[in-house]
Amino acid sequence: MLRSAPFRSLLVALGVFVIASCSDPSLTGPPAFTDAAATQIGTPTSAASSKGLKLGETGLELRAVWWKKNHKDVIRVSKTIDQAGGTISIPATGLTVSFPAGAVTAPITITITSDDKYVAYKMEPSGTRFLKDVTVTQLLNTTAIFGEPLRSQLYAAYIADDNIKLSGKVPALEIEPSTTIFSTLNPLLPEAQVWIIRHFSRYMLASD
Repeated sequence: MLRSAPFRSLLVALGVFVIASCSDPSLTGPPAFTDAAATQIGTPTSAASSKGLKLGETGLELRAVWWKKNHKDVIRVSKTIDQAGGTISIPATGLTVSFPAGAVTAPITITITSDDKYVAYKMEPSGTRFLKDVTVTQLLNTTAIFGEPLRSQLYAAYIADDNIKLSGKVPALEIEPSTTIFSTLNPLLPEAQVWIIRHFSRYMLASD
């Protein structure tokens, strides 16, 4: 999955930064990335490339990743984001969404709702488009795949239908640019998934 030594080094450095920041109990989530960092994180690996697809193309049916067995709650958070940017997070699920300055032209109240069974979120207001890349970080220690070697590609997938059930294989309307961050102690163990979005709807973390 990691193509070269320089790229592996970059991911290891990013992994240390993201995981260390999120483990600090004084923080509500990882600090917002700069635009340059967001570009580096979002660009390297096209999750669809192994299937012969380009980013944004349809054609994949994916399986949503499960939460850990002890996670059964729907969690909803809201926060107003203005022109200065900011972050919104759900510590219980390991999610942080970072908005750079200039992503919106006026204050907007963002609401994010987690799924009770799968690593998936409804992000509202649905249909909102951002002027700059928004970075989504999902820690994997709250998911069923944590602590095991990664056996298949992880995807950050956009789901068009907010009401579609996530059991079984789910058609993905769009695959977002994403990168898996691996443990510095064991490069086979995934620690987080980071992806870039430009609009709000429903997203899931999935595998094929």
